[in-house]
Amino acid sequence: MRSFLVRCCLTAACFLPLPNAHAQWATINWTIAETLLAIDAPLTGSAQQKGYHEWVREPKIPDGVVDIGLRSQPNLELMAQSPPTQTFISPMFASLTERLERIAPVTPFSPYSPGTHTWQEIQTLTRQLGELTGHQLQAAQLINETHTLMDMLRQQRSDVPPLLMVQFMDARHVRVFGDNSLYNAVLERINLTNAWDRPTNAWGFSLTGIEALYDYPEATLVVVEPLPAGVEDALAKSGLWQHLPSVKNATLLRLPPVWSFGALPSAQRFARELVAALASRNMSLASD
Repeated sequence: MRSFLVRCCLTAACFLPLPNAHAQWATINWTIAETLLAIDAPLTGSAQQKGYHEWVREPKIPDGVVDIGLRSQPNLELMAQSPPTQTFISPMFASLTERLERIAPVTPFSPYSPGTHTWQEIQTLTRQLGELTGHQLQAAQLINETHTLMDMLRQQRSDVPPLLMVQFMDARHVRVFGDNSLYNAVLERINLTNAWDRPTNAWGFSLTGIEALYDYPEATLVVVEPLPAGVEDALAKSGLWQHLPSVKNATLLRLPPVWSFGALPSAQRFARELVAALASRNMSLASD
């Protein structure tokens, strides 16, 4: 009987979905990379890791993950040395599909599609990646953890004026994040108000000059790093910047880099960093 049961188990094992058992995935998209890492899906290669660490930061890319080159021009020879099971891309890099398919199957994802709801879309992305990599439970856990965190931070956050969330492109121009952005989706989850009421692109931002920020004198400026080279020094000498109410009144908030086009891992980081910065500023104002 024992021998019979062993043979039955071995036979059944042959029909299990084996591909994911030793599968590894590569991606040239940072949003997909951070999600794969957050759900513990084996990542064999990711693009532009130095840029990832500057703009995304977390989750950290493990040392064993190969840097496959530029997002717009991955090193195909390097990828071919240890082909992934699949390569995940986004529409921005769709022109690379044919070349990447010579190495491994390519699966496209479309985060931040026009006309979609960002918060729902990044949850859908998480579930899809969980299903494709066999990490459905981890994907569900990431979604649940994010909801729990947002609920907790919504209770912790203090009442503040509307916020203007910006990233610098150069010393005179900023991206201001509004509808369809990850940052705005987080504000909605923790019940804070976004002051920016102008049209945004599919990525959820408007590219504008610093002077446009003067139209929102009651808003608190939130600057998300990193700043391009030379911008810090230029702003110190810029009367246009120095006379903005948030700068002049020392109520401006600066946050460490959080990927503005990210998914749930970036949403978690932005929410934590923002609520912590608001609490720190309020404590500082109360002690003055």
